[in-house]
Amino acid sequence: QVLLKSDGFPTYNFANVVDDHTMAITHVVRGSEYLSSAPKYNLLYEAFGWEIPTYVHLPLIIGKDGRKLSKRHGSTSFEGLLDEGYLPEAIINHIALLGWAPADNQEVFSLDDLCRVFDIAGISKSPSVFDYDKLSWFNAEYLRAMEPAAFLALIKPHLDAVFGGQTYDAALLAELLQPRLIKLTQIEEMVRFLTVRQPYDATLFFNKKSKATPELAVQVLPEVIQVLTGLPAWQRSAIHDSLLELAARLELKTGQLMWPVRIAASGQEVTPGGAIEILTILGRDEALARLNAGLSLLTENNQLTTDEE
Repeated sequence: QVLLKSDGFPTYNFANVVDDHTMAITHVVRGSEYLSSAPKYNLLYEAFGWEIPTYVHLPLIIGKDGRKLSKRHGSTSFEGLLDEGYLPEAIINHIALLGWAPADNQEVFSLDDLCRVFDIAGISKSPSVFDYDKLSWFNAEYLRAMEPAAFLALIKPHLDAVFGGQTYDAALLAELLQPRLIKLTQIEEMVRFLTVRQPYDATLFFNKKSKATPELAVQVLPEVIQVLTGLPAWQRSAIHDSLLELAARLELKTGQLMWPVRIAASGQEVTPGGAIEILTILGRDEALARLNAGLSLLTENNQLTTDEE
């Protein structure tokens, strides 16, 4: 075994043993690929008269394709996963369950719980698959379990980055995002439509489940605009009550009314929250402007269709 290179610098195996000893390392935890080097380290410890530390060789972490985990699978460092929007607690929880399973099959653990129940003896010798989908599941579980105030504090900087200097209802957005958010990096994509109007197709006004159609939207939106324009105060409860009363007066199911309102207000098929919440966050002026723009889109589209016929 070569201990010193020709240039006088120590080899890794030699330096590793000396470094661990001088740092008073009692437990060496590393990947199973280093298992074959352990006897060499032991000989060096014995030669120096030092106490051999406890070795823990962890199973190899692989991707779903069976290959050793690498950048081609995704982020492989703790910092990289944080940058992708994962919480530290979720990352630790997921990693702890790679090659180890508690007796009762519990999956979600706080750090204190892990310290209490984790047992090295229960680690498997077989390679463990790092499942990014499972990590996302853990992250969503942790986000949903947070106290509302803590969740709001966590996402506030991300919301501020999207809204810039615009005023917005952070508490309401947090209420909408907490049950839906998977990763923090999704926030911008989920709420950007509230700050920027995106072009959309009139076919979005069609929804089979809600029994909504573009033709019905043309009839409904003028009524909605009239009712909302007359509201004395732009509040969530007032918007809710006025739209439900309108649906009853027009003899429509709630979904038939809310679908075109939400599409016109958002321009998106999928949104974090329904029509009432979106209207509330947009504010009176922007909400009414979007509803009028949606009506114009439908009218123009209907005119084009008529002309083509």
